[in-house]
Amino acid sequence: MANTPQSKKRARQLERRTEVNKARRSRLRTFLRKVEEAIASGDQVKANEALRAAQPELDRGVAKGVLHKNTVARKKSRLSSRIKALAA
Repeated sequence: MANTPQSKKRARQLERRTEVNKARRSRLRTFLRKVEEAIASGDQVKANEALRAAQPELDRGVAKGVLHKNTVARKKSRLSSRIKALAA
């Protein structure tokens, strides 16, 4: 348990940051889910639009420190390759 005033303040800050990061992560998952659903439906145009909408959100997640940049790069790459495979 936090004893010093500084550690108490840091605990309060951590709680607030946790809430913000949870909301950001949830928002990212929503965008990714929309892309996944579009891929599952087999509609390449809809999937492309969903991915185009998700990419800036993913990049924002990296900028805010919610996700690692390599994780986002991997996700974007895998999703785009799956969308390209729908054409075949």
